[in-house]
Amino acid sequence: MATEQVGFAVRAKHPGMTRVSGFPLFLSKYFYFSMSLLVAAVVIYGFGHTVDNRLVHATPPRPWILWVHGAVFSGWVAFFIFQSALVRTHHVKLHRLTGWFGAALGVLIPVLGIATFIVMARFRIAHFHQYGIKPFFGSAVLDMISFALPFWLAIYWRKKPEFHRRLVLIATCALTGAAFARFPMMPQPHGLAYAGVDALILLGVARDLIVNRRIHIVYRYALPIFIACQIFAVQLAFHPPAWWVKVTNAIIG
Repeated sequence: MATEQVGFAVRAKHPGMTRVSGFPLFLSKYFYFSMSLLVAAVVIYGFGHTVDNRLVHATPPRPWILWVHGAVFSGWVAFFIFQSALVRTHHVKLHRLTGWFGAALGVLIPVLGIATFIVMARFRIAHFHQYGIKPFFGSAVLDMISFALPFWLAIYWRKKPEFHRRLVLIATCALTGAAFARFPMMPQPHGLAYAGVDALILLGVARDLIVNRRIHIVYRYALPIFIACQIFAVQLAFHPPAWWVKVTNAIIG
């Protein structure tokens, strides 16, 4: 009876909370940590098919910025796992303290991502005459914006866990497009890589429906915006208008 009264009091304080057990309980406790491992698996599988011949033993050797890019983006995935594990093991103070290291990465990642695309586009044009890569600059910019906006909103709402954790997840999923594009079964060119990104975010939607029986407002706004921007970026890449050709020529050369 006392346990029921405590449970009633907790639910009265948090009206959106529902009693869960079984698989919903697992999702409630371990979803975000499991997603951090899934993201890592996607990145390892995707880049595992190309990292040797396109970076480690590449001919000609790739620019140094690609090595920095790989280290920083891999570091973010490792940091995401680490932070998720801290929350899962109830080390919330350490999670908040080390979160400022993540904020520093959050500043570096968009700048480094766009700079790496520009350098590598020039490299591919100079060495392999791959002029068709220039319209994909829009996809690179979109990926970085798709990371930066939810990430900085997550920092802003860091004291609102239900917003914070979903926004960090969305930001991290936004970085997986390049990994999905390297899947062996992915058709080239790789406009369909965004389907993999959206599928990861949809797992968050499914988790909310199972555990909370409703979709959180973060997903209700973020996912439609993501899909609309992805469609726009794909259109720029595969059917570039004249103005976009001028922009990419001015930036990439």
